[in-house]
Amino acid sequence: MKICISGIFRREKVRKRRESARLDSLCRKISYRFTDLSLLKKALTHRSYLTHSESSFQSNERLEFLGDAVLGLVVTEALYESFPDRSEGDLTKAKSYIVSREILGKEARTLGLGSYLVLGNGEERSGGRKRKSILSDAYEALLGAMYLDGGLESVREFLKTHLLEDMESLLDRRTYKNYKSWLLEFAQEDGGRGPEYTVVDERGPDHQKLYTVEVRVHGRSLGTGTGTTKKKAEQAAAHEAIVRLGLIPDE
Repeated sequence: MKICISGIFRREKVRKRRESARLDSLCRKISYRFTDLSLLKKALTHRSYLTHSESSFQSNERLEFLGDAVLGLVVTEALYESFPDRSEGDLTKAKSYIVSREILGKEARTLGLGSYLVLGNGEERSGGRKRKSILSDAYEALLGAMYLDGGLESVREFLKTHLLEDMESLLDRRTYKNYKSWLLEFAQEDGGRGPEYTVVDERGPDHQKLYTVEVRVHGRSLGTGTGTTKKKAEQAAAHEAIVRLGLIPDE
């Protein structure tokens, strides 16, 4: 019996040592040392790891909610101060792109955040560590944890050296004007099929054609667009789909 209890304590010590090393590694990557490590642990805990009754309070969902708001404030503030000559419309579009799942997922991958997540077995087996939705949510939860632990300035400093390092390129319209590529990434997320474009109308003589294209994502019609070429019509349809999905505001 004594040997059994001793073995349990030994395994628990090893587990805690490994967890401490894991958290310390992430703190070094983000150049921020948490005073309250429980906040960081919660930020990395996906709801799939917990029972249904625990998930709302012990997973990273509430921190994600907070982090989303903090992220929006810091990004809006940075854009407002850095680009005094830009219109409200340009700043709104740039902000929508910066805080999109696409960009946050890429930032999370750059940090290697997936390797630090605590997932349930099912989510682990299905590739949750690489899933954009989980990674972007965890990134926002990390910001929420950082805000509670060190205040708004700690989040500002972190985002300034990571997400907001090159805002000028994010304000270049070409960065976020390829709506077809953006919609493709959204549709293929988590292993889904790409968008399907169909010409639903074609008018005018050969030298002055006007095409109308419908785009469907996962079998659902999300937009139509018109253009003098099929490619232009597809871009217009993709833009309407992205607006309807809430990925960017209407222009």
